[in-house]
Amino acid sequence: MNTNMVGALNNALDIIMSNNSNAVILGEDIGKDGGVFRVTDNLQSKFGANRVIDTPLAESAIIGASIGMAISGMLPIAEIQFAGFMYMGYDQIINHAARYRSRSRSKFTVPMIIRTPVSGGVRTLEHHSDSPEIYYSHVGGIIVVEPSNPYDAKGLLIRASKMKDPVIFLEPTKLYRLFKQEIPDDSYDVPIGKASLVEEGDKLSIITFGTMVPLVKSIVAKRHLSADIVDIRTINPLDTATIIESAKKTGRVVIVHEAQTSFGVGAEISARIAENAIFELQAPIVRVGSHSLPYPFPGYENYYIPNEIKISKAIDKVLSA
Repeated sequence: MNTNMVGALNNALDIIMSNNSNAVILGEDIGKDGGVFRVTDNLQSKFGANRVIDTPLAESAIIGASIGMAISGMLPIAEIQFAGFMYMGYDQIINHAARYRSRSRSKFTVPMIIRTPVSGGVRTLEHHSDSPEIYYSHVGGIIVVEPSNPYDAKGLLIRASKMKDPVIFLEPTKLYRLFKQEIPDDSYDVPIGKASLVEEGDKLSIITFGTMVPLVKSIVAKRHLSADIVDIRTINPLDTATIIESAKKTGRVVIVHEAQTSFGVGAEISARIAENAIFELQAPIVRVGSHSLPYPFPGYENYYIPNEIKISKAIDKVLSA
């Protein structure tokens, strides 16, 4: 099928629900309305209101109920309308979903998925544009995934449905309908914890994920650069081996992500490269991210998040060192 990310995710959910009678979807307006972005469109009519459940406007209750379901042997797939609303359930995620397997010495597992739109670039307000991946990656016991294209979105979500630990599944809002891609109709897995080498080159490594992947690809193509583009796909666990291999090969690294630069995923990647490949580097690692400020009003977001100018300047800096 040729589809965008919304269609790919909808297809993945259809497959998961068809193959696993213990799977349920729950969230605000996800039934009759199909969710705010229509990712769950037509699923309630196919599987019924007992399996595709419209919930009250209470994120902590959605997540808390999902944890109870997971411990009891079900597979809850919760949708939170926007990433900024997930903070209402942060206590449930950090103190219970992440810890219950350890707390019970693996007597109980917590197989659940929390899906939510993330990141900006579509002129929404601050709580609708957060990139919160680092908040959940810092905590042990949680898997954090962020696809950049329809193929990966479907395969990663199906794979997430087979995990025994909670998965935070971050879906870049800007990429929902940005482009279409040919993907298989049938079920398939994309491995969690394995990065994708999107492009291969020998002058530079650009490590990125989410909304930045199409932008980085466009810049590399426009400038005719010979560069590795590594889409990490899974933020936690991070595919350190692929990152280090690329860094050693090219000797020059730029890390690009939409979230704030300070204390972000880029800092962790930079540290791992420094620890494992410092003597192979020919230039300092450069990070490109957003400013360490709350997400601005829509009119200012193009000055806030990484753009072609900022990324190109970082590339020039590394190549000229």
